[in-house]
Amino acid sequence: MILAIVQARMSSSRLPGKVLMPLAGAPMLVRQLERVERARRIDRLVVATSDNPSDDVIAKTVRLEGIDCYRGPLDDVQARFVGALDAFGPADHVVRLTADCPLIDPAVIDETIETHLQTGADYTSNTPDHGGYAKGLDVEVMTAAALRAAALTPSGPEAREHVTWDLYHQPERFQAAWLSTGFKESEVRWTVDRPDDYAFVATIYDHLYRMKPAFTSDDVRAFVRARPDLATFGGDRRA
Repeated sequence: MILAIVQARMSSSRLPGKVLMPLAGAPMLVRQLERVERARRIDRLVVATSDNPSDDVIAKTVRLEGIDCYRGPLDDVQARFVGALDAFGPADHVVRLTADCPLIDPAVIDETIETHLQTGADYTSNTPDHGGYAKGLDVEVMTAAALRAAALTPSGPEAREHVTWDLYHQPERFQAAWLSTGFKESEVRWTVDRPDDYAFVATIYDHLYRMKPAFTSDDVRAFVRARPDLATFGGDRRA
């Protein structure tokens, strides 16, 4: 079984509450979950949020959408992932996604999972430094065994915050694989961390979602290419 876990919290330091800001009439998190659910290789989807009262609204929103929610420590995201695995497994593999990527592409999720299964790696990713995808299309896949092993002996606070830190920083323990792509978009910014990121993504949704709710990353690329005002919106490359 392949379990996808989307981590979400309200207490973002740069843009608090961003995961529930509206996109095309629904919270950003809901729009992202719609996209994740289109991935064919995912068997079960869970949102992992914290047990802090500030995240009560996330749990309520997710459950109203009929999606499972796990709540754990605010400051130990790795523990949240293991807790979600314990609560909603058993699973053989875990997909890690973050709730600030409402342009995530289900086809890219599936491609990353396929690479993971074909290589037999402990950890597989399409991160920009290795795959060339835009920031905001990030996907990480790991075996449940590797996640549990890393959580038993985390190397430090980075491991608890970033969940997979040790899986790609300890090659002597874990075998990593990377999804190759022809794209050269590692400097392209589609994630939502700042107000200008949100304004950019909201523009995408305003123009694409109503005509084609299942718009693809290729649709986003084509739209931005046709809008010179968006090419470097907020000072970052957007296409």
